[in-house]
Amino acid sequence: MLKKRIMQSLALAAIAALGVGVSAPASHAVSQTIQVYISADTNIQDLWNKTLIPAFKAAYPDYDVNVTFDLHGTHDAQETAKITAASVLHKNPGVDLIDGGFVTTLGAAGLLYHPNPGLLPNIANVNKAVLKAGLGGIPYRASSVLLAYNSKNVATPPATLDDLLTWIKAHPGKFTYNAPNGGGSGYSFVQTVVDKYLSDADRTALVAGAAPSLESKWAQGLETLRQLNKFTYGQNGTYPANNAETLTDLATGLVDMGTVWSDQFASALKAGTMPANIKVTQISNPSLTGGASYLGIPNSSTNKVGARLLANWVLSPAAQNLIVSGTLNGFPVIPLSMLDPKATVAFTGVDIQHLRAGYISANANDLKSAWASAVPGK
Repeated sequence: MLKKRIMQSLALAAIAALGVGVSAPASHAVSQTIQVYISADTNIQDLWNKTLIPAFKAAYPDYDVNVTFDLHGTHDAQETAKITAASVLHKNPGVDLIDGGFVTTLGAAGLLYHPNPGLLPNIANVNKAVLKAGLGGIPYRASSVLLAYNSKNVATPPATLDDLLTWIKAHPGKFTYNAPNGGGSGYSFVQTVVDKYLSDADRTALVAGAAPSLESKWAQGLETLRQLNKFTYGQNGTYPANNAETLTDLATGLVDMGTVWSDQFASALKAGTMPANIKVTQISNPSLTGGASYLGIPNSSTNKVGARLLANWVLSPAAQNLIVSGTLNGFPVIPLSMLDPKATVAFTGVDIQHLRAGYISANANDLKSAWASAVPGK
């Protein structure tokens, strides 16, 4: 029933997309060029262009990879409509492999190839719960939002969300989070505060599929966030624009605490742009969100062979070591025992196996809009 509703809503968008056209099918059955669409921050663009793709091409020199990059997912809705239209018309969507938050929306609508160990053998090493959460997507890296703090000024960081909210009010101007539509670390804080007032069943529904009927239940959490305006940095309802600005505020001492992505924080430490006195911790009840990022292979792709080859390679120990030990510092999606022990030392003290999922992209986008209307400057 859920899949039918999502497919119907996407079909309406697909009709609009028909006016801009859909790529024609490839002229040969199996293309040696794999079309990859990336919807993310520049660090993920660098991961593919500077690390994964060169290593893949070294392993499979007969293949080439062409990347289309969409910064911050600006065109996710248009790409979703185009892929839906291609499915309806049985046309090539012009993309073979997708890395973006809207992969789970495509999966919920039944528009993705469902991986199986027969044609994608390395998928057998991935945690089954993570696979299920992907709705047909292929998990290939993970990360979590953490609470960063200045250990010189904060001897004992908050352990729970309630502790954090109490700390924020007791230390006006010393905490910040970025606007949720500008980056996932700020979005995670917003969802976590909203989730504080929801039942487990409601949280699960918002993660699993579009649930507009539940959005009215966000009101209490949004009001809590609105009341924090006078306590966050600036104390006037203004917020950092993105993840990077939050990191800068922490590094320069403007704030003593903020929410950060695990991979971006680790990269900043490694690069020397984050002082060693800035530490990270996890909170609970509820925890900040985290989880896997998913690749998707559209059912209408005319080069599933190439897409499966690339996706399977990304799940190999060789590629996972690059994700873990490279500039991204991502969490692996295969067992740590399969990886270089030197690379996994970075995960000491951080639970990378039990990460609380974010909402499906349709609900997440609605929450971002609701925050923008109800919270800043109010």
